[in-house]
Amino acid sequence: MTSSRQEALRELERIEQGGAFIGLSRRHRASKTEYEGKLSDLVAGVTRRRRWLDFLVDQFYQGDPELLEPKVRNILRMGVYELLHTGTPDHAVVNESVNCAKSVVGKRVAGLVNGILRHTIRERLNLPAPVGVDHVDALAITHSHPTWMVERWIDRLGESKTVALLEHNNERPRFGLRLRTLERSVVLDKIDDDDVFPSPYFEDFIRSTRLSPFFREELVQSGALLIQDEAAGGVVRIVDPQSGERILDACAAPGGKAIYMADLVGRTGLVLGIDKNESRLQLLDSEAERLNLPQVDTRVSDLRSISDSEIEQQFDKVLLDTPCSGLGVLSKRADLRWRMSQEKINELSGLQDELLDSVARFVKPGGILVYSTCTLEPEENEDRISAFLERNSAFTKDSVADYVPAALVNATGYYRTLPFEHHIDGVFAARMRKTA
Repeated sequence: MTSSRQEALRELERIEQGGAFIGLSRRHRASKTEYEGKLSDLVAGVTRRRRWLDFLVDQFYQGDPELLEPKVRNILRMGVYELLHTGTPDHAVVNESVNCAKSVVGKRVAGLVNGILRHTIRERLNLPAPVGVDHVDALAITHSHPTWMVERWIDRLGESKTVALLEHNNERPRFGLRLRTLERSVVLDKIDDDDVFPSPYFEDFIRSTRLSPFFREELVQSGALLIQDEAAGGVVRIVDPQSGERILDACAAPGGKAIYMADLVGRTGLVLGIDKNESRLQLLDSEAERLNLPQVDTRVSDLRSISDSEIEQQFDKVLLDTPCSGLGVLSKRADLRWRMSQEKINELSGLQDELLDSVARFVKPGGILVYSTCTLEPEENEDRISAFLERNSAFTKDSVADYVPAALVNATGYYRTLPFEHHIDGVFAARMRKTA
């Protein structure tokens, strides 16, 4: 357990100081041992609740919190998180945290770690609340989000929905799995687990809070099912791939949507995945080879600089799953809440406009362009579509209502999933038809 905490400490440092991405780490570990699963939960949980944990540590520390060494602070974050949010016995948390502190920092901090964790245990049923700050800031501290993010959501959604969203973002994530070669009833019978149940929206998806049962039965390894959130699957439904069609996946890496589309177009079709990140695009190449999908082709390129001559002919359908702030997937990508800012959202909206204009030329007359994000922010969603349609008279909006359940379609005909309401990732998608 001490070595587990030491590895978690190293990973937290890589995330906070080195810019590592927590989602890839958790996905990598999900199929492994119980030890690694607990490590991933510890890292993700501490990252989600970092601001609240820091508030508690600062309240219980007798000195100047600014003087706490980063390693000691992370050890305390882990210990407080375990005491408040896991079933680990109190004595084990305290003992192992102290041992970790001794091993990593030195015996001089053992008393400090022991004292703060025991203080947490004593105050567990009466934890301090933020005082001397405004209401929005207090909500942001308590629910461990940046204040600017909470403020903009309250302005748009209202307080009750915002709190529901904040609570969702701090929960352990629920995973979606797409069935490829097995009937859903067969899988549900095979995996007898109360945490596994069918999607209420798509017949080829199931949900689970744990991935290990599916790896244990080798269902993922065999390609019988793949890890994919239902909201992402809904984007593919909106593209509506048909047998034999040519489809361009314009920002394809790491390739989950491209694989789904390849399954639908079949051997007579083509899915060309383009991405400027070669290493991430290799993930799509590897998965297509593993699943025996020769209809998948890839090309490393920046869409903004690719020439017309590099694309031999236009496509029946184009999907632009654009880079975005990711504020619809904060349960799975807990680190994003600390990396994002209003300024970055503004920068991303400019990039999204450039990418939309770049891919529009590859849609054949009568063809379909689908724009999607995994964010909730209008600047990256509805506003980008309105601006694009104003610039491009050859395209018209095409409602998504015929392709996904009505519960996932908003009043303006866009695909909109809300994590706190639909219990899946927060995703936006618009479908547009090229008329000339």
